[in-house]
Amino acid sequence: MPVASLNTTPVEKPSLEDILCRVPALAERIREDAARRDRERILPFDAFGWLREAQIGTILVPREWGGPGGKVSDYLRVIRQLGAGDSNVAHALRSHFNFALSILLRAPRQPDALAFERLLSGAIFGGAHTENLTRHPTDVGTRLLREGDHYRLTGRKHYATGTAFADFASFSAEDDEGNMVFAMIPTDREGVEILDDWDGMGQRLTASGGVILNNVRVEPEEVGARDLDGQIGRHTSTVRQLHLAASAAGAVAAALEDGRRYVLDHGRAAAHSHARFARDDFFVQKELGEIAALAYGVDATLTAVALEQDATAAAFLRGAAEEEIDVLLVAGAISGARAQLVAGKLALEAAGKIFELGGGSATSSEYNLDRHWRNIRTVLNHNPLNHKARVVGDYLLNGTTTHLREGRVF
Repeated sequence: MPVASLNTTPVEKPSLEDILCRVPALAERIREDAARRDRERILPFDAFGWLREAQIGTILVPREWGGPGGKVSDYLRVIRQLGAGDSNVAHALRSHFNFALSILLRAPRQPDALAFERLLSGAIFGGAHTENLTRHPTDVGTRLLREGDHYRLTGRKHYATGTAFADFASFSAEDDEGNMVFAMIPTDREGVEILDDWDGMGQRLTASGGVILNNVRVEPEEVGARDLDGQIGRHTSTVRQLHLAASAAGAVAAALEDGRRYVLDHGRAAAHSHARFARDDFFVQKELGEIAALAYGVDATLTAVALEQDATAAAFLRGAAEEEIDVLLVAGAISGARAQLVAGKLALEAAGKIFELGGGSATSSEYNLDRHWRNIRTVLNHNPLNHKARVVGDYLLNGTTTHLREGRVF
C-alpha cells in the first residue's frame, strides 16, 4: 500500500479563521466522489493531500508555538464538517488529533518543539495500539527491545486507522523491563508494512487494518511512556470518543444531503401518491423533515459536549490544581458518554429513514445510500454504548467512578 509522504515545502501559516473558512469547500470537494470510492474501495489519499494543503491538522497548535490556536470545539466542528463530505476521512484523523491534543496539554510542563514543528509542517500522524491476535483486547504482544544505542520494534498491530495516510505513527509496545511505551516513527521507515485488510461493513476507507512491524529501528528520542490513566490521558480518551461522535454526526449530515438530492434528482412519486413529483409528496416531505430534525439533534448534542471539553483543556493550560481538573474530567467523561448515547440513537434512526424517501431504487448500489447507516453502525461499535450507559447509571446511583477514571473508553 502506498504511504503518504511529507511535503516539507514551506507553507504560509494560516489563521484559525482562514482554516475554518476553508473547511466547507474542502468537505464538498471530498464529498463529490465519496459514494463511488466506498463502492469500489478506493482509499482517499487525494483527500489527505488536500488536508495537508489546507493545514487542517495544525488547528490545535497554540499561537505561541506558531499555530492558529484552535480549541477542542473548533477541531470537533471541523471533524463533523469533513464527515459530511466523507465520514471515512473524518474518522481517519482520529489518531492525528489525539497526538496533537496530547502534546498541547503537556506543553506547559514538557514542551515538545519537534512535535509542534512536525505538525506545522503539515505532517499527519497515525498509529495503532490495539492488537487482534492477543487473548484480551488490552494485551500487547509487540516488543521494543534495546539494541546498542537504539531499539528494535517487532509485532503486529490492528485497527491502525488513518496510518496509511500518515507521515508518522505511534505504536505501543512492551520494553525490556515490561513497561508500556510507545514509539513514534516515520511510516515509510524500513520494516513498516501497512496493510489494507480492514473488512468491516462500514468505514471501509479509513485504512483501519493491520500494520506489521518487522525489526524496525527506533531511536531513543522516538520512545515515550504511555500514560492512559493519568489526567492528560483521561482527557484525550474522552475527546477520542467524541471524535467518533463527530464522524457519525458528519455521516448524518451526509445522509440528509444525499436524501435531499435523491428526491430532487432521482425520486419518483409512488403510484398511489397524490403528487406528480416526489418533492411534492407529503410523506416524502415528512420523512426528510424528520431526518433534518434528527441531524439537528445530533449536532446540538455534539456542540454542547464539545464546549465542556474546552473548559477542561483550558484548566490544564492555566495550571489548575489536580483536584479541580479531576472534577472536570469525571464530569466530562459522563457528559461524553451521555452525548454518545443520544447521538448514536438519533444517528442510526436518521440514516435508516433515508430509505423512506423512495421505493426500490433508493436501495440501488449506484446511489450507495446504505453506506451512511453502515458507517454510523461501525463507528458506534468501537466502544459499547451499553457499557457507557451502565457506568453512567452506576455513577448516578452509587457515585462509582472506576471506569470514568481509567482513560480508555471514557
